[in-house]
Amino acid sequence: MYPGPASGPHEGVQGMGDELCFLSVGEASRLLQTRKVSPVELVDAFLARIAALDDRLHSYLLVTADAARAQAKAAEQDILAGRWRGPLHGIPYAVKDNYYTRGVRTCAASRLLLDHVPDHDATAITRLRAAGAILLGKLNTWEYGTGTGAVHFDLPFEPARNPWNLAHFTGGSSTGAGASVAAGTAMAALGSDTGGSVRLPAAACGLQGMKPTYGRVSRHGILPNCYTLDVPGPLTWTVEDSALMLRAMAGHDPRDPASARQPVPDYVAGLETGVSGMTIGMVRDLGPEGEQVDEANRIGMEDMARVLEAGGARIVDVMLPAAVSDYRQASSVINWTESLSIHEDDFMTRADQMGQALRDKMMNGFMVRAVDYLAAQRRRRELASATDALIRGVDALILPCAFHTAPPIEDFDRVKAYTADTACPPFNLSGHPAMAVCTGFDGTGLPSNAQIAGRYFDEATVFRVARAYERATRWRDRRPAL
Repeated sequence: MYPGPASGPHEGVQGMGDELCFLSVGEASRLLQTRKVSPVELVDAFLARIAALDDRLHSYLLVTADAARAQAKAAEQDILAGRWRGPLHGIPYAVKDNYYTRGVRTCAASRLLLDHVPDHDATAITRLRAAGAILLGKLNTWEYGTGTGAVHFDLPFEPARNPWNLAHFTGGSSTGAGASVAAGTAMAALGSDTGGSVRLPAAACGLQGMKPTYGRVSRHGILPNCYTLDVPGPLTWTVEDSALMLRAMAGHDPRDPASARQPVPDYVAGLETGVSGMTIGMVRDLGPEGEQVDEANRIGMEDMARVLEAGGARIVDVMLPAAVSDYRQASSVINWTESLSIHEDDFMTRADQMGQALRDKMMNGFMVRAVDYLAAQRRRRELASATDALIRGVDALILPCAFHTAPPIEDFDRVKAYTADTACPPFNLSGHPAMAVCTGFDGTGLPSNAQIAGRYFDEATVFRVARAYERATRWRDRRPAL
């Protein structure tokens, strides 16, 4: 075993195990590389924390403890022998349970898939394994990684709970991904985003959640939700962590027809460059819908603008080319229709085994006519083109993400509103990269959030802007007290 770490204290830490679990990926990586912490110590700390907390948190559907310990021992031997693979070598992470894992059940919280054991890994997992990252297990999600925004408490697993207040919602559908990273039961997590399902859990749980450009990360081996909208992405504690994870995940994959051939830059290299000289568009006016944005989120976004301006950026007011509801309407029609095309056989033969949210979504798909789907795709092209013209006129955009902070999970109407009242759909529909960023906390201690969007395949600039804000604030020093 290596000697223990000598890092400073974190709020809420009660022992060395928690100290390790509250390291960022970047911090842990530097300790692993210099042999101040071993992968075995790190994995054991996370497994102990999962055992202590997850009966209340429900972040995991399945924990692969034996495999994780075996991988940690192998990583320890490699690092000792000088075979260091890079900054993710020995880093424990977990994945939303719609990512296929060879020989390990992938059920996506559905009764229909409780016996489903894939014979291959998702490409993202293959790439992270090659980078030396260690899989801890499969994370909670809505059924099939999709739904209507409602929580009906009728799935075979308890829904995940928000670590900042266990009575509150985590956001969906990457529910366990948001809960795990915030609670320190995973160092980083992978989710998937069709209409906000990386960014909304990140917003609810105080994380940095990146939805990359459509096609930047392979979807091979991920249970599909909507062919033309699905995007895998990381949920992490820091911007650096997100950049490290995306750098390892991204790249062309011939097994995914939508996979882009764009080169993958070193996202970490320019993180500390700052925003001096940038022009950043700020979307303050979302029309009547924008009046629903919580005060804490408004204050947080204005604070972000002030910080970036103090860092040398020029902030200019801009407006989206259409109401958020226009984007949402088109993306909903596309989502419902494509999701039904994926799951129609199961719906027709085993709907009685589905939860209500999934059944309701399938019924929405049945109500869509072919002409409606085609009209939605035409509108999509118009909106994507207009949105691209807006973003090409600036270096990045800042705007709201989730309009609300996380609601009580038992409050059906507020849970639905949390998922519906967002500015996420524009960038699912257009395909631009967009990132949820923690901007502080409301009066009850729940995280507030904003969103940063960028040009196609320019996640690097989104990261730079997010890091400039993160570096100037203290929000990453605060952890849930569980």
